[in-house]
Amino acid sequence: MAANDPIFGIAGDALRLRSQRMALLASNIANAATPNYKARDFDFQKALTAANAGSAAETAANGALGYRVPLETSLDGNTVELSTEQTLFAENAVQYRTTLSFLQGRMSTLMTAIKGE
Repeated sequence: MAANDPIFGIAGDALRLRSQRMALLASNIANAATPNYKARDFDFQKALTAANAGSAAETAANGALGYRVPLETSLDGNTVELSTEQTLFAENAVQYRTTLSFLQGRMSTLMTAIKGE
C-alpha cells in the first residue's frame, strides 16, 4: 500500500511494520538464553516516516534497525532483558490489533458503500 493511499493511508504500512517488529521482538525473547545474542529492535516512528516517504516497509524497518543497550550487563554477552522484551512485545501486539481494527472498520465501511446499504 502506498503511503498516499486515499482509502487506507499509512495504516497498511503501519500494520506491516508492527508485524515485522513483533517478529523481531519474538526472536529476542526466543534467544534470551543464547550466549552473545544481541537484542535488536527498530524505531517504529522512524520506520513509519520512511515508509510514508515512499520506502517499502521492510526497507524502512531495516533503516531504523539497531541494537538494544541493556540496563544490566550479562556475563555471557547476551543483551536480552526478558522483562523489557515481553513488555515491548505486549505493547506492540496491542498497537498491531488497534491498527488491524482500524483497517477492518475501513473495509466494513467500504463494503457497506459498495452494497449500497
